[in-house]
Amino acid sequence: MWDSVIGGSHGGLALVCLSYLTIVFVTSRGLIAAPRYRRLQGRIGDARAQATVLAATAPDDPARTAAIAAVTARLDDLEKTSMVVWRLLPTSWVIAIPLSKLAAAWRVLHSSERRLLHLEPPEESAARLRSLRLRLAASTRPGDAELATQLAAQTVAGPEAVALVSAATAYLHDREDDEADLEYEQQRTALWLATTGLGAVLLIGVTLDHQLTMMLGALGGFLSPQIGVMRSQRPTSWGVLVLAPVGGALAAVGGLLLVRMLADPELNLLGQVFLDNSWNAPAQPIALAIALLFGFSGTLFSRLALTATGQLVSTATPTGRLP
Repeated sequence: MWDSVIGGSHGGLALVCLSYLTIVFVTSRGLIAAPRYRRLQGRIGDARAQATVLAATAPDDPARTAAIAAVTARLDDLEKTSMVVWRLLPTSWVIAIPLSKLAAAWRVLHSSERRLLHLEPPEESAARLRSLRLRLAASTRPGDAELATQLAAQTVAGPEAVALVSAATAYLHDREDDEADLEYEQQRTALWLATTGLGAVLLIGVTLDHQLTMMLGALGGFLSPQIGVMRSQRPTSWGVLVLAPVGGALAAVGGLLLVRMLADPELNLLGQVFLDNSWNAPAQPIALAIALLFGFSGTLFSRLALTATGQLVSTATPTGRLP
């Protein structure tokens, strides 16, 4: 496949683009959505067990029995595969988990868990209040310390304490759901950008025949976040890891064209070396190294683009037209 790509085969380039898009899609569903779905299943089981225990504490209370039955019905709906996934059979792939359905299922589960809070005995409410207070006190987010102080003032488990625990739990649940929605939206955006970017890579490869340039640019884009992670020892976002190779491939082609423009004898800003080793000779070692650098550094491409823009502006006539 590599020989077909560097040899100018359009089929080889299309295969590389399709393979990368498949990896991106499966990674999104397999490494992100699937673990959260498994955790959702575990939480549903915990909520069902809690509902069973609470149902046995006061079987003669009609209101309590009706509330537990309503929660159990919602949990039954969540355990139906059609509520969260399109299909979930032993032979199915993890791509059957839509992110929108997964986010909605978590919101339904959180609502069911809060309903069960009002049915807990006093000792469990006191334990939950203390757990929430410790969790919020250890948080550095705005508002968490104030909420922890309010929880600490409730020393006796009663209706007011239960209401406060329910409000604090709803606050944490809403924050968790909003963060998950934002992450899912970023994943959808990254997937859309990766798809369109790969389409542009394929189109450029077919029309301009710069496959090797884009491969080196993609390599630079792949290395950039990896080196950043190793140097800073901090994780990077999934979207950056996905889009960096695609953006690097496109930046390599565009950057090589800008190098040819700025090295043109009419401008002569970069010299003869770059003129002979840029757009017209993409297979030369210097041209390949330039492509790798453009894929690695988006700042390099931006600075070169600004330089080219400055040259165009400086050569414009007062009427705004080029001479």
